[in-house]
Amino acid sequence: MERQIVVKSTVGLHASLAAKIVQAASKYSVDIFLHYKDKTIDVKSILGLMSLAIPSGENVVIEASGDKAEEAITDIATILG
Repeated sequence: MERQIVVKSTVGLHASLAAKIVQAASKYSVDIFLHYKDKTIDVKSILGLMSLAIPSGENVVIEASGDKAEEAITDIATILG
């Protein structure tokens, strides 16, 4: 399953926000990926997330598969949006 999300943080995806996302994603035994432009990053990788340098207002797609995929996507969407 996947969901499109707009990054609403005024400074975009920064280190503190990336850390919160990794912490939330790590609670789940699911595969979770973030798609931005032509890149796909494992959401459980803080360096991967930070390497994207996503500015505020950009659209990203979160994709997850597994038993609690919907719950994981909702948690991450709440942090990003």
